[in-house]
Amino acid sequence: MLTRRDVTAAVRPFNNLLRRLNDADFGLIEPHLVPVDSQPNDLLYNPGDNVETVHFPCGPSLVSYMVPNEDGRDVETVLIGREGAVGGVVSHGYLPAYTRITVKFAGPFVRLPIGKLDAAKSKSRTLSNIFARYADCMLAQIFQSTACNAIHSIEQRTAKWIISAMERTDGDDVVPLTHEQLATLLGVGRSYASRVIQTFRVEGTLETRRGSILVRNRDTLRNRSCRCNEAVKAHFDEVLRGVYPDPETGN
Repeated sequence: MLTRRDVTAAVRPFNNLLRRLNDADFGLIEPHLVPVDSQPNDLLYNPGDNVETVHFPCGPSLVSYMVPNEDGRDVETVLIGREGAVGGVVSHGYLPAYTRITVKFAGPFVRLPIGKLDAAKSKSRTLSNIFARYADCMLAQIFQSTACNAIHSIEQRTAKWIISAMERTDGDDVVPLTHEQLATLLGVGRSYASRVIQTFRVEGTLETRRGSILVRNRDTLRNRSCRCNEAVKAHFDEVLRGVYPDPETGN
């Protein structure tokens, strides 16, 4: 039997952070949510841009934070999917973007003007608390990514990124990730990323298709991965249980 909570969630955008809000809090922002469709590489913010809108990825949509470097390369730090949002989640007033934020995997989004979110948070302590908790979880992702880049091998990090993308794209075995995109995630050259993928292909773990990667053996991929994803999920479960995507349930 569907509960009232199930029915309410069913008509909301497929974003777990929004579905985590109680009815009263969601009602404060619902009139101001604007649905949009995105394409790969759509730019949400450049460094220095005034952050005026919160973007909520829905369903399989995926956003990446990219830090530009002096050698001209962008290095991706975290992926954000339907578990969260990007753009001034806890800030008030003028906020310049620090990183480049782009759409990694296309799909639906909903947008919310920051001024409307701030007004809603001023009316509801529980709404403000949910977004503060999410900001804590996102900071944990950044910390974990920093540690991962410092101590784990390219192979471990490759497996981690592919698994992370799978979890946010409904657990599908086909991940729309190119060699070039993977290289950016890893912070290495494309040829290096291709060699790592070739190693996984020889093992029978992956296959490559035009513009995507097909996972043939999930268990082997998880065994080759570091445990950074699990650490982030554990923190989400403590701070915002039920928000991190669960490929087993599709939520």
